Amino acid sequence: MRVHQRLIVAACSVLFFGTSIAAVPRPSVPKAVDLGATDVVEGSSSMTLTIALKLRNKEQMEALVQALHTPNSPQFEQFLTTAQFAAQFGPTDATVAAVTRHYQARGFTVVRSATAQLQVTGSVTAVEREFGVQLHSYQVSAGAGSPAMRFRAPDRVATLDDAVSGSVEGLLGLDTRPRFRPNIAFAPQLKPVHGKASPPSGAAPNTPDVPGEWTVVDFAQYYNAEPLYDRGITGRGQTLGIVTFAAFTPSDALAYWHSLGLNSSGKRIRQVFVDGGSGPPSDAAGSTETTLDVEQSGGVAPGATVVVYQAPNSEQGAIDNFAKAVDQNVADTVSVSWGDWEWLDTVAADDVTNPVTGRNTTYMRALSNVLIQAALQGQSFFCSSGDAGAYDANDPALGLFDVPQYPKVLSVDDPAAQTYITAAGGTTLPGPQLFGLPDGSTYTVDIATEQAWGWDYLTPLCALLGFDPVSCGIFPAGGGGGVSSYVPIPLYQLFVPGMSRTPFGQNLTGPSYPQFGLQLPVNLPGGYAGRNVPDLSVNSDPDTGYVIWYTSSAPGSALGVLDFIGGTSFAAPQLNGMTALFNQALHHRVGVLNFALYGIASTGFAAYAGPYAPLRDIRAGDNWYWHAGPGYDQATGVGVPNIANLLQALEFH
Repeated sequence: MRVHQRLIVAACSVLFFGTSIAAVPRPSVPKAVDLGATDVVEGSSSMTLTIALKLRNKEQMEALVQALHTPNSPQFEQFLTTAQFAAQFGPTDATVAAVTRHYQARGFTVVRSATAQLQVTGSVTAVEREFGVQLHSYQVSAGAGSPAMRFRAPDRVATLDDAVSGSVEGLLGLDTRPRFRPNIAFAPQLKPVHGKASPPSGAAPNTPDVPGEWTVVDFAQYYNAEPLYDRGITGRGQTLGIVTFAAFTPSDALAYWHSLGLNSSGKRIRQVFVDGGSGPPSDAAGSTETTLDVEQSGGVAPGATVVVYQAPNSEQGAIDNFAKAVDQNVADTVSVSWGDWEWLDTVAADDVTNPVTGRNTTYMRALSNVLIQAALQGQSFFCSSGDAGAYDANDPALGLFDVPQYPKVLSVDDPAAQTYITAAGGTTLPGPQLFGLPDGSTYTVDIATEQAWGWDYLTPLCALLGFDPVSCGIFPAGGGGGVSSYVPIPLYQLFVPGMSRTPFGQNLTGPSYPQFGLQLPVNLPGGYAGRNVPDLSVNSDPDTGYVIWYTSSAPGSALGVLDFIGGTSFAAPQLNGMTALFNQALHHRVGVLNFALYGIASTGFAAYAGPYAPLRDIRAGDNWYWHAGPGYDQATGVGVPNIANLLQALEFH
């Protein structure tokens, strides 16, 4: 498909590299202005918090997840219903009743919103008294690519009452500031001239569109999904879930699918608004992200229906959104393309001190509980691994810890680092990239073979223009990858060659953000045997990227086409759609793909060689620190899929 129309959305352009005019300005977080005590600023209005309750029998849960995903086990693929999960592992009725009575006695209205979540509603005064905090309201003006925002946050870590502390895993909603960034990346202002991508060995003979203008059709051709379509496998009877924090215009996705001759029935899309939803579509809030998630997942699996779960961009919104998608148990496979540096999910102002253990509850643990429920129910979850290469903390889209003001910190994204989720990494397609220079000459970057996405391959071009990688805007752009400092290495990664531990000497120093509850320095543990990410990768480099159909929120805007779009935001929904195809073909849910994926990769030669190899090893490129190499690596995981062959491997797994 040749795209003739280009829509420029300036508010979305956050990743540029330099021209001969000026270096690229780096986005930053404007200072939050303290408006005063929330009860004064907001008046007597009530507020709703989410209480995440602890699950039971954790060791049995983890053992059952393993058994459900182990061939030859009597329990293999005998996934639980939501009711069965609640009966075996959810909080008991007595626990729910006791916690409910406690908060009702303190003046709160209590509603059970999910298997392990309660929502408590009360006045600001009641909340402050119950949790030992004072809430303040803050105002942040609009920044580069970010909307103005107003939020509340507590002045200290909250404390649970002794009567309920043993039952609570997390408290969400004291801090309402937007937390998560979409992992979408835009091509630099100086874009490569059109060229052809070289097909991988064994790929279908038809030629994809030019890099930068790829569609789901090109994805299917390049990664060999077309044999499934030829068999009538389109995801029919499957439901795709999208967890997101920005609204979208459904007609954009329908128009995109229609342009490609795919199923564009309006009945395919259903929206679920959690906690009131995420507001109207907005360029600055990330509506491009939601749009591409729907277009890509539903395009790869054109026979599937799509349920889009939308919630406010906050920790509470995230937990409630994930819990809704899991507790409804309608979506067979789910993707999310939002995240943040995992450390931020361990220190947020929503943390609560347990007076008995002295341990803080965190959003990260509460999310882990939701995802293990999904794993036991057989729901597959996919998440983008981030677009800041090996340095997730230094992502300029985060706007907090940019170099050179802060040191580079090897770090990974959450929820990609979660155990029961498949982390989607990124690659760059092979072929020449021809760039026009300001003096009228050209510069060619020739990518010999599909490689790990890291924009360090553009460093010579930036140097020619007189910029270093930071001022050029290419650092640290690349597929997210590395080792978690907080999530232990999961069973499916144990004994896999190529696994690494956290590097030593990763210390973050610099100005703190007390208005966001972020105090430095941070000293990450070295030598920790943590979860390695990513797991599986596909093309995500904007320079070899995609088009999306999108209606900007700018006044007077009409539907247009954005080209040269990328980021691991594409990889997650594409793998989501791929798994819906697998589910239809296998007549059952795949569950957590990682168990089968690492089992297949461990076969070595059979996984990567021959006409029926389910995986293609990526051995070139890097993500600014971790290098691609034989087998597993922290730049591309186990490599990229040959979708038809991977299905065949799953059939015999």
